[in-house]
Amino acid sequence: MFFGHKNKPQSELKVDFGDLQNEKENLTSFLQQHLKVSVSQVEEKLRVDSENVSLQELQHVVNKFVYHRDLNNTHWVSVEGETVKINRFKFVEKKEKPEKEPPHQTAAQSWGL
Repeated sequence: MFFGHKNKPQSELKVDFGDLQNEKENLTSFLQQHLKVSVSQVEEKLRVDSENVSLQELQHVVNKFVYHRDLNNTHWVSVEGETVKINRFKFVEKKEKPEKEPPHQTAAQSWGL
């Protein structure tokens, strides 16, 4: 161990799939296939065996999953502590601009002067 670095045990990594409950099985198999680690469901999240996986690797693979499932127009991936979270974009409805009335013609324009 050089320069005082110690091998500290990593805490468990989790994936919060938010409103994508129906993608739970697909995400589980995708993570197992790409990361070659065990993935289990704990409450409303997935727990990833983090001995061989870094948080950045996990975020990258979850992001890859979002793109492969064509969810990138509605969802984005973030990291909160030891959890990779799939968030839904909050769409703000744009207010329609009122139509502009055509400019009024002056007397000179209407008479063709």
